[in-house]
Amino acid sequence: MTPVIAETTDIATCVALRRKVFIEEQGIAEADELDDLDDQAIHLLATINARPVGTARLLRKGATGKIGRVCVLPEARGTGLGAALIRAGIAHFTSDPSFNKVCLSAQVPALGFYEKLGFTAEGPAYDDAGIPHRDMTLPLSR
Repeated sequence: MTPVIAETTDIATCVALRRKVFIEEQGIAEADELDDLDDQAIHLLATINARPVGTARLLRKGATGKIGRVCVLPEARGTGLGAALIRAGIAHFTSDPSFNKVCLSAQVPALGFYEKLGFTAEGPAYDDAGIPHRDMTLPLSR
């Protein structure tokens, strides 16, 4: 039961996973979750036995890579899949020398998870879709 993480053009499957986790499970409004950035993003899709179980979205902001919309279905949590998705995003940005750091917006309860992956929290907490978040960054070293 080894997960496979790969770039995908199947945005509909990624959005379906995000809908299950963010809208249905966490109660985030659809208007807050769905935006116009999916078409310009790179999407990572995690599968186990060819079944979609997680996703992340990668965006460019100048020389900064942004990892967002990271979600894992409940049955795949605790397996290291979330960390693997983040590492895959970091690897993507590290492979392109035009990026010098990676950022993300972390739900406050998940700060420790991202800190273990090398991210540092910056600035105060803020509300995003009714959930407290903090910005986090990771400088890229090559």
